[in-house]
Amino acid sequence: MNELILGLITFFTSTIAGVVGIGGGMMLIAILPSFLPLNALIPVHGLTQMSSNVSRAIFGYKDVQYEVIPKFLLGSAIGIGMFTAVLSLISLEYVPLFIGVYILLSLWSEKFNEKIKRYESYFLAGFFQTGLSMVVGATGPLTMTLLLKDYKDKDKVVATGAALMSITHILKVFVFMYFGFVFFDYIGVITAMIIGAVAGSWAGTKLRDKIDGKKFIIILKVLLSALAIQVIAKVFI
Repeated sequence: MNELILGLITFFTSTIAGVVGIGGGMMLIAILPSFLPLNALIPVHGLTQMSSNVSRAIFGYKDVQYEVIPKFLLGSAIGIGMFTAVLSLISLEYVPLFIGVYILLSLWSEKFNEKIKRYESYFLAGFFQTGLSMVVGATGPLTMTLLLKDYKDKDKVVATGAALMSITHILKVFVFMYFGFVFFDYIGVITAMIIGAVAGSWAGTKLRDKIDGKKFIIILKVLLSALAIQVIAKVFI
């Protein structure tokens, strides 16, 4: 029964991510503790999100901006290596706070964007998004915020974001395998969630065509802002 419920939930969250490019993964990780033991949360979530993002990128492959991938991939590889190595030595308690504030300022402050532009890059986005994804659930908005500045076409933003988040989740899954997490122990749940994730990506891609580009940007900015506020609030609550 859990398999069916999680498959349907994953379909719903993946559909949302397919439409606006983000939000589905954060909804899913908020729901999973009711169904899975704590040690399985991030690995199972990572594998499911890998399926959701890879399928979303494949369905929108014509819109993926491939020129940003090499820098992001290099940053991701270095980031996940460094964060995995020093995870036990550093406190990451306030990292979500900085991520949330950065997203809000990037979305709504022109002065901040003028000053930060020289430091922003897909290498740094990959470094922090993938490195921090091992412990912080809200790293996806980092890349989406950057893509929203560089590309105004909704399909380019969502498809390219999916390709970059695929890299994050693929590397994360390999790290958990390296540390001995046995995905096969959850094969029933994982299979149902992957089917839901891929079906949701397809449905979301179809629904996205029906949204006007300007409305899409407003929806995405509001959703990113809501996620950023939620992340900041969690630090203090």
